[in-house]
Amino acid sequence: MIRLRSLPVAVALAAALAPALPALAFDYVGAAACEECHAEAVEAWRRSPHARAEVSLGEKAKEPACLTCHAPQKKKGLEGVTCEACHGPGGAYKAEFVMKDPELARAVGLVEPTEKQCLVCHDASSPSLEPFRWAEKRAADDHWSAEWKRRGKQPKGAAAPRSAEAGGKPACPAAG
Repeated sequence: MIRLRSLPVAVALAAALAPALPALAFDYVGAAACEECHAEAVEAWRRSPHARAEVSLGEKAKEPACLTCHAPQKKKGLEGVTCEACHGPGGAYKAEFVMKDPELARAVGLVEPTEKQCLVCHDASSPSLEPFRWAEKRAADDHWSAEWKRRGKQPKGAAAPRSAEAGGKPACPAAG
């Protein structure tokens, strides 16, 4: 197996493969595909508010402005705030050989969520009763520690994580 050791090489490889990637890079694969390798993480997600975000809307589940945050991949057939809502579409990085190379995975689309990305939905227009506190919410949303413990290691943090650009969202009508 060839291992990419430097981000420039991974980026160059991704650029070279770009013509072949459009069909894969933006394909959503769903939590079941993630579960094949990340069972503990998916189980933790299933117990989280993100997994139940769409259901929590009740009657407002038909309002597109609400679904922007509560079910961002609804048109792709995915309910709630899935793995890919935070980590990007998994079509290009779901392969085991890609996931074993963190630089390559990031180069082809794996996103390491940031506070800015979370604030796209968890902002002042959210009808939440409390302000969003990144450090607290990040700890409460821990879906990776069990897997790292099982594997007996934590990923190296050598490269800075790549994040998705936080775009705007429509104001939530429930915030009124």
